[in-house]
Amino acid sequence: MDTPLTKLVGVRHPVVQTGMGWVAGPRLVSAAAGAGALGILASATMTTDGLRAAVREVKSRTDAPFGVNLRADAGDAAERVRIIVEEGVKVASFALAPSRDLIARLKDAGVVVIPSVGAERHAVKVAAWGADAVLVQGGEGGGHTGNVATSVLLPQVVGAVDIPVIAAGGFHDGRGLVAALAYGAAGIAMGTRFLLTADSTVPDAVKAEYLAATVRDVTVTTKVDGLPHRMLRTELVDALERSGRAAALLRAVRHATAFKKHTGMSWARMVRDGLAMKHGRDLSWSQVLLAANTPMLLKASMVEGRTDLGVMASGQVAGLIGDLPSCADLVDRIMAEAQATLRALPHAG
Repeated sequence: MDTPLTKLVGVRHPVVQTGMGWVAGPRLVSAAAGAGALGILASATMTTDGLRAAVREVKSRTDAPFGVNLRADAGDAAERVRIIVEEGVKVASFALAPSRDLIARLKDAGVVVIPSVGAERHAVKVAAWGADAVLVQGGEGGGHTGNVATSVLLPQVVGAVDIPVIAAGGFHDGRGLVAALAYGAAGIAMGTRFLLTADSTVPDAVKAEYLAATVRDVTVTTKVDGLPHRMLRTELVDALERSGRAAALLRAVRHATAFKKHTGMSWARMVRDGLAMKHGRDLSWSQVLLAANTPMLLKASMVEGRTDLGVMASGQVAGLIGDLPSCADLVDRIMAEAQATLRALPHAG
């Protein structure tokens, strides 16, 4: 199935595995890429040395194209861009809109630039700055999310830009791929669906909690880092919802210290990244500090299997998923379902 996405990045199928922190490591990314999808490494929770090592590991596992997800507002974004260029990575994706200069630097090096956006105006801005495509996530998506449904946001963005648009938020099968294509998208991106595969390194006990969840078990809270964050509702999330400001700040300081130790970042760097995060957003300093919760609370679940101490970012689609296929089986199934769905559509005229 050729689309503007497959032609742009050189993958066999118009499917993207998103860059999920602590989840999208070399094993999952190489499996997704080998299955013909576009695998994306999550670099925000890696050191720069760890990023270079992860890129090289993926390249040792597959010859297929893959990408790296970056935080555009990180203090070491330029260094991470340099690693991507030096290592010959095909795609750079961004959770926040990169600057015009950053886009130009990547494009000059032959790297395809795909920012993620949650609003029409952001898509228009990065398209004007030279982005090659945009990934549009509707409110159904996991992690940090907005409140506009994919079915509303996607056609709005498709109509506003003339670059390929990748649809995210609520996708898990071939029917969804066909629906996205009908809206004008060039493909779909999935996080939760790829997290729930046999190739994902997420502990089995954590995967079991996702599989047991219903659509009603997925909620949105601002108590983790001050921003709307979609995740599975657990006893910990309920406790966070009930906690007062003093307890939240104490927890944030503790997790900030742990993240500093893991990454080797200085307090000065963390403050600079906090300032970058605050820029352009109506956030209090307490909310900026709470942002330190996210990486370590996710790590507790996604790496250590401690769902009592961590949170589980999740799209609403978790309530529709009931198995753990390999990435190869998943992508093959999605493409077969998409072809069957297209054949079953009534033909006009």
